[in-house]
Amino acid sequence: MNNNDLAELIAGAHGLSKAESRKIVDAVFEIVTSSAAKGDEVSISGFGKFKVKESAAREGRNPATGETIAIAASKKLGFSVAKAVKDKLNG
Repeated sequence: MNNNDLAELIAGAHGLSKAESRKIVDAVFEIVTSSAAKGDEVSISGFGKFKVKESAAREGRNPATGETIAIAASKKLGFSVAKAVKDKLNG
């Protein structure tokens, strides 16, 4: 499923146009992205939590040459699924 599919389902379920639904879907993802970029945790009740995780700088190896390389510190967006979703997936 992609953004367009999600917008179509929302439009059909709530009597909206596909364009209106697409704006809503895009707005939700933009809010999650901008909140995460500020370092905020985004918790959606019954669905899960989006949280920024920091990865420290470290040394790694180039698999082709075996040469040691420096890997820069970075931030990653992690997701923890809510119990209700886990139960639905495994039920």
